[in-house]
Amino acid sequence: MLPGLAAAAAAHRCSWSSLCRLRLRCRAAARVSSERQEWQNLMMFGNVSNMVPNSQPCFCTLSQVKLYSTNVQKEGQGSQTLRVEKVPSFDEAAENIGAELKAPLIKQEPLQVRVKAVLKKREYGPKYTQNNFITGVRAINEFCLKSSDLEQLRKIRRRSPHEDTESFTVYLRSDVEAKSLEVWGSPEALAREKKLRKEAEIEYRERLFRNQKILREYRDFLGNTKPRSRMTSVFFKGPGKVVMVAICINGLNCFFKFLAWIYTGSASMFSEAVHSLSDTCNQGLLAVGISKSVQTPDPTHPYGFSNMRYIASLISGVGIFMMGAGLSWYHGIMGLLNPQPMESLLWAYCILAGSLVSEGATLLVAVNELRRSARAKGISFYKYVMESRDPSTNVILLEDTAAVLGVIIAATCMGLTSITGNPLYDSLGSLGVGTLLGVVSAFLIYTNTEALLGRSIQPEQVQRLTELLENDPSVRAIHDVKATDLGLGKVRFKAEVDFDGRVVTRSYLEKQDFDQMLQEIQEVKTSEELETFMLKHGENIIDTLGAEVDRLEKELKKRNPEVRHVDLEIL
Repeated sequence: MLPGLAAAAAAHRCSWSSLCRLRLRCRAAARVSSERQEWQNLMMFGNVSNMVPNSQPCFCTLSQVKLYSTNVQKEGQGSQTLRVEKVPSFDEAAENIGAELKAPLIKQEPLQVRVKAVLKKREYGPKYTQNNFITGVRAINEFCLKSSDLEQLRKIRRRSPHEDTESFTVYLRSDVEAKSLEVWGSPEALAREKKLRKEAEIEYRERLFRNQKILREYRDFLGNTKPRSRMTSVFFKGPGKVVMVAICINGLNCFFKFLAWIYTGSASMFSEAVHSLSDTCNQGLLAVGISKSVQTPDPTHPYGFSNMRYIASLISGVGIFMMGAGLSWYHGIMGLLNPQPMESLLWAYCILAGSLVSEGATLLVAVNELRRSARAKGISFYKYVMESRDPSTNVILLEDTAAVLGVIIAATCMGLTSITGNPLYDSLGSLGVGTLLGVVSAFLIYTNTEALLGRSIQPEQVQRLTELLENDPSVRAIHDVKATDLGLGKVRFKAEVDFDGRVVTRSYLEKQDFDQMLQEIQEVKTSEELETFMLKHGENIIDTLGAEVDRLEKELKKRNPEVRHVDLEIL
């Protein structure tokens, strides 16, 4: 009976131990899962306090159960020993397993969380003028201050945008605004003062205009003894001289041709008289354009008035077409429809001969001037004329060429009329002169319109300017190059420039003390100090980039005198 009892006890102990071990494994797995979830929350939210659990897992308490087993050993023949073993309770086993699970967690190293330093974004607003600089003139005019008020403000020396000055003094706009409020007390008082000064300025201009008018009347009465100005000196050299000679000669020819037409009634002579009249009027218009083109640029016309020569030449071409060609065609057609007998043409021949000599002399003066200008530009005479580089002289050349050919056509047709007695040849001569004037006017209108539309300079010149920029070490690439002829040998150059930031930065660093800069870097410990360091040197690098732009603009103007305006845009 004892062996059966021992076997039953052993089976009961094994089944109960298996059940306890299974339940302990399940609860241990639940505890590990709970602690793993707490560690995930810690990593996600960075809350170190979540490392310590708030509650311990709850284990069910079982009453202690003592299990007995028998171990039959032979200690002698026919004798058996019964040994009793104590099995630990469920609570004791759970406490042992919990201690083993807690041990590695407590021994782990503390968690180190790296926090990324982020510069706080600043909201500047749509109108941010805190760091704006303004000049002393603007401070006095716009904020109604005096020069003595500016002496108390912070003065900053900045790189000048003008070629004739190296640097100039500016003031912080915020300081100027604060000073204006201190002087005037309130924005309303400042606005009232601005209004009063504006009214005073308008009144001053009106008085100045009246005084200038009285001064002109006084000079006209006593005689103007003012020295010769630049505007009148342009008519004694170059295109101005050619235009004045042409006005004098064409005016005399117009007078004598009208006399010959009145005396003979010739349609060809009428066309020549009208031709000389249109030439005289057009050349007077050219003189106005030349005098206007040399005026100094003003705020309304910052690039000057050089295009006035093209405008005057364009209007001259339209005048030749309307007055010269139109009237010549009209008179020729009327002569074909209603032929009239003509008187003696002797005086007409004499006047035409004199006109041929005078027009030829004017043509020679124009040709010499154009050849000299073409030689100075380094291009051929034909190319210089076709591109209308000098519109005023170009008009004189074409008008005098048409005048010489017109005299030849008119003399030929009048000679045929004298020989045959048929007045139709004379009318055909008038139509021929009108057609010649129409061709000249069409050429003038086309060439001057092209110039006014913004014509580019020669590709060779553009290539030379581009290579000069690309060969500079601070330039990576050149894009969107535009070189426009402004007239009178003035060129405006514009390009998008891709600067090499490393070369620009190195150019800045070459002027710095490396030991001092290294010491500043070593003193940087916080994000605020790093921001101050970067802002300081970043602003200086931008100033260095501006100085590089100025250097390239000066180099372009120095090597190419025709380039007057340079616009380099940073890409």
